[in-house]
Amino acid sequence: MQGGQGCAVAPPCPGTVLHPLQNSPPLSALPPLACLALAALLFWLQPPRALSALLVVLAWLGICLHAWRQWRAGRSDALRGNGLPVAYASQGGQARTIAERSAAQLRGAGLPAQALALEALDLRQLPQPARLLLVASTYGDGEAPDHAARFERQLFGQHPDLRSLEYAVLGLGDLRYPQFCAFARRLDRRLRELGATPLFDRLEADRADPAVLRRWQQQLGQLAGNAPFSDWQAVDYQPWTLSRRQCLNPGSRGAPVFHLQLRPDAAADWQAGDIAEIGPCQPPERVAGLLARLGLAGEALQDDGHTQAWHLARRQLPDDVRGLLGLSAAQLLEQLPRLPHREYSIASLPGDGHLELLVREMRHPDGRPGLGSGWLCRHAAPGETIDLRVRANPGFRLPADCGPLILIGNGTGLASLRAHLRERARLGRHGHWLLYGERNAAHDRFFAAELEAWQHDGHLARLDLAFSRDQAEPVYVQHLLREAADELRAWLARGASLLVCGSLQGMGREVDALLHGLLGSAEVERLREAGRYRRDLY
Repeated sequence: MQGGQGCAVAPPCPGTVLHPLQNSPPLSALPPLACLALAALLFWLQPPRALSALLVVLAWLGICLHAWRQWRAGRSDALRGNGLPVAYASQGGQARTIAERSAAQLRGAGLPAQALALEALDLRQLPQPARLLLVASTYGDGEAPDHAARFERQLFGQHPDLRSLEYAVLGLGDLRYPQFCAFARRLDRRLRELGATPLFDRLEADRADPAVLRRWQQQLGQLAGNAPFSDWQAVDYQPWTLSRRQCLNPGSRGAPVFHLQLRPDAAADWQAGDIAEIGPCQPPERVAGLLARLGLAGEALQDDGHTQAWHLARRQLPDDVRGLLGLSAAQLLEQLPRLPHREYSIASLPGDGHLELLVREMRHPDGRPGLGSGWLCRHAAPGETIDLRVRANPGFRLPADCGPLILIGNGTGLASLRAHLRERARLGRHGHWLLYGERNAAHDRFFAAELEAWQHDGHLARLDLAFSRDQAEPVYVQHLLREAADELRAWLARGASLLVCGSLQGMGREVDALLHGLLGSAEVERLREAGRYRRDLY
């Protein structure tokens, strides 16, 4: 079974409701009339024993009714728009567990969400507009889980108008099977055919790959307004040293963007397109303030040799500490969850000798810096240790013989595109096309000397830059792409691949819509299936 063996998933979060039967309403196991008939028969045959049996049956009936009502209430709420449906197709229980944990994370962030079996979902009953999350296992030779087979037949036999639906798919499978994640891929393809819009590109987890599940959690966090969450798997960061930090856009009217270099304490490897997952830390002054209010000594060493302040810096700290008064150091650390990781595209290759990031400093409405960008851009001093792990990103990696590249991006999305251009240069593959957008040419031309050198020596056959604030009417990369429609078709006819990296809202979606308009949906899907249209959007 592709989606149910080889990797254990942590048990459901506290408070998660587990139904008596996995994939159908509980009463399907023993209908109420059958319960009553059985009780009457027993009472008629053996009155003394029948009374006990009757009490047992009635108790079981009550449990079934309660669970059935919960199931129906959750299903109705999700379908009426009172919650975000997280539908699962689960053969061995793994997809269901992940769906329930996903719904719990969203609810913890204040976004109503309900996990339900896929066969309980009727796409025609979803409100308009609507959002839908799908966690789909594949087993056997690319088959749907048993309970989801009927839904699949209906999905392909009907033609509902899903243009108002946004969705995301997490596929679970096993690469040792030839039809890896085939059911999730069929669902994704069919929803696109019916007009639905993907919130994110499909994720595929080989034997519940923890890195892919972390990426799914990150996407859930984005849907909930970048709310904090706790990683489902144990943290396994490695220590890296922040060796250099430089602001690339001093004087810009936009937020500061920093170029960072980090060195690993041990050998590290990655490819162009991969992701750096950063374990952020709280500002030192906030940690010190919390310790002072609680009357604790931050220098006290814990069992692992780190101080209490070190551990607290990596925890979610409440503003109201009244509930923490009187706790010991160990109790305090047990009660406060770890900070969630932050993801950044890697802008360099291992051969460069260091890992490079392009990070924009984000701020909350009250002016406080964002947790991840504030740590990297403000609070961490050069020479300080950064918690970091490299995550492979297969969906944005390229084979060596992929042909010329059409690279489209904006803002800090240039980081991953730069890594791909460096990788192509080292492979001796030249003649690419970069379309890139930022605010102002005077302040926001990141890596300008490098890009100009690549254009001069032919590594970049074409460079189109859009600076949105340099004229009365904003100009974005999608405008430049539309103007070059004939060139786009000619490049694709020669075997070029499309890479898009940057913001999902605005640029990412508008470029995707433009490609569908210029090339046709069938051609866009053909490019996607062939691995010639790849996106890394945030």
